[in-house]
Amino acid sequence: MTTAPRTRPDMDTYFMQIAMAVRERANCLGNRVGAILVMDSRIVSTGYNGTPSKTKNCEEGGCDRCANRQKYGPGEAYDLCICVHAEQNALLSAARFGVPVAGSTLYTTMRPCFGCTKELLQAGIHTVFYLHDWRHPEPAVAAQYEILQARFSGGIRPLTVDDPKADWAVSKKPVPAAAN
Repeated sequence: MTTAPRTRPDMDTYFMQIAMAVRERANCLGNRVGAILVMDSRIVSTGYNGTPSKTKNCEEGGCDRCANRQKYGPGEAYDLCICVHAEQNALLSAARFGVPVAGSTLYTTMRPCFGCTKELLQAGIHTVFYLHDWRHPEPAVAAQYEILQARFSGGIRPLTVDDPKADWAVSKKPVPAAAN
């Protein structure tokens, strides 16, 4: 009996697949995101998006932005959202346990938002790989977002990896109609 040779994933694919596994714990009603920080080919921290520890989860009504999605457009009201983004959780977990992250690579299942981009740059993250794209819906803000993201010294770029759970993980929320 012969078996087909196993194809070993390259390191970037391997790490993105781990970020996808981390995403399984996400508890946001919008996008479900997983992120890992890697230093010298070793995972130093992980994070997924959801409410802070010991707080009602989104699925239980813990976050007004998640519970009332029709009130908020894409890219709006992050200041009201109590969810901690996956990238933030990865940074905060590393800080909590005294793990340095400057110079590391982030693998995330969603391109980091404006706020996470600022935090990742401030923490000294070198390179970002993302699975699904995210863009700010307002053109003026989107232009500034692109300028800011260009500051990652190792770049920010998409990574093509099969995502069988994309329909579950990536929000298909429609943009709300304009107020009358």
